[in-house]
Amino acid sequence: MTRDWNALPSANSLWEATAEPARAFPVLSGEQQADVVIIGAGYTGLSAAHHIAKSGLAPVVLEANRPGWGASGRNGGVITAKFRLSFREIDASHGRAMAKRMYEIAHESTDIVEELVSEFGITSANLTRTGQVKAAHNETTLKAAIDEANWMTREMGSAEVRILDKRQVRDETGSDIFVGGVLNPGSGGIHPLNYLRGLADGVARQGVPIFQQSPVIKLQRENGGTVAETPQGAVRARQAIIATNSYSDLTGATARMQRTLIPFRSAIIATEQLPRNLAGRLMPTGRTYTETKRMMRWFRMVDNRVIFGGRGAFGEQDSQAAFDALRKAMIGIFPDLADVPLAYKWSGLVGMTLDSVPHIGRIDDRTLVSMGYNGAGVAMSSLMGRYLAALVRGETPDVGLLDVSRMKAIPLYPLREPAVRMVAGWYQFLDAIGR
Repeated sequence: MTRDWNALPSANSLWEATAEPARAFPVLSGEQQADVVIIGAGYTGLSAAHHIAKSGLAPVVLEANRPGWGASGRNGGVITAKFRLSFREIDASHGRAMAKRMYEIAHESTDIVEELVSEFGITSANLTRTGQVKAAHNETTLKAAIDEANWMTREMGSAEVRILDKRQVRDETGSDIFVGGVLNPGSGGIHPLNYLRGLADGVARQGVPIFQQSPVIKLQRENGGTVAETPQGAVRARQAIIATNSYSDLTGATARMQRTLIPFRSAIIATEQLPRNLAGRLMPTGRTYTETKRMMRWFRMVDNRVIFGGRGAFGEQDSQAAFDALRKAMIGIFPDLADVPLAYKWSGLVGMTLDSVPHIGRIDDRTLVSMGYNGAGVAMSSLMGRYLAALVRGETPDVGLLDVSRMKAIPLYPLREPAVRMVAGWYQFLDAIGR
C-alpha cells in the first residue's frame, strides 16, 4: 500500500487547538536494534514502551504519522471503568469470578491514568475524577439503569453508585428532558491529546526512541526475531507489539488485524465558549454524562464549551450529516444552545469487537497485540500497555475475557459497513419510538 503520509488529514478538534506544543520526533533512517519494536504511538504503544523500559528492556516505537494522530488524539477524553459488555452480562455468561476479575481490570484502568499523569507530571492533561452520570430518557431505561446499579452494589460491592431523581439530574445537567439517572463516581475526564503528548514526552525522557512519519510497511520473522521495515529504515527486535487498533489498515504490515474489528466512526462537536451565565447552568459539577438511548450520546463541559459526541458517522472521512445529527441531538437536550455556533467538529475511528471487549496477547511467539477498546479506550489502552510489558517479560497476567485467544474474525468482512449501517438504522428507529 502506498500512501502520502504527510497528506493524511489531522482532526479539526478542540484538542488540537488547545494542546501543548508537540515534541518533534525524527523519522527513522537506517537500522535500529531493540528488544521490542512497538508499532503505534498511541496510548497503548506509549504505555507499553514506558513499562517495558522500566523493566530494563529496550523498546523502539514506530508511528506512521505523529503521536496522537489516531484515536488517542481524537476521542472525547472520557475515562470510565467499564466495558461495552456489562458486568451483569459477564456474570450471567461466564460466572461471578470472571465478573469480579473484569471489574478489577476496569477499575485498574482508570487508576493507571491517574498514576501516569502523576508520574510524568502531565498537569496540562487536566485530569478530573468527578464521576459520570448516566441520564435516562424514559422510565423504562431508568428502571434498567437502577436495576443495574443495585446489582453492582449488591454483587460487585460498588457502594459508591448513587441513584438520582429527575430534579437531581436536572441540577447536574441543566436539562429538563431526563427522568432520572445513575452516578458512577470513579469516572472522569481528561484532555486526551495533552495526556498523549505528555506520555510521549515522558517516554522520550526515559531514553526510548520514538520515530514519527515512519510507517511499518513490512513485518517479518528473521533469525529468531522480527524485523519492522519502514520506507527509510528498519528495526530488528526479538519481539513486536502491534498497537494500531482501528487504524491497522494504514499499511499492509498490520492490515490482518483489521479483520478482527468493526471500525465505527465516532463524531464530536464543540461549541464556541458560552456566556458565563449559560455556562454556569449547564453541567456545573464538571462530570461527564451519557444518555441511555441505543445510539448513545455523551457530553461534557470543557473550558466553558459543550462537547457533544456519539456514534453514527460512516465511511472513511468526516460526515456533515453526522455533525448535523449531533447538533440537533445536542439542542434537543440543551435548547439554549440553539443559537450558539459550533467552533470545532471532528471524528475518529472506534474499534468494536464481536464480543464487546478488547483483546490482548500473543498472536505468535514473537508478536503481541492489544486492540478493540469498544469506545472506552483512554483508560483501558493505558492499562494494556502495562499488561503487554508483563507478557514481553514472559509473565502470564490474568486478563480475564481479554485474552487474545477469544478474539474472533469478523464474518463476511467486506459487508461490515452496510451491516453497521443497518444495525445503526434499527437502533435509531427504536430510539425514535421510545423503545
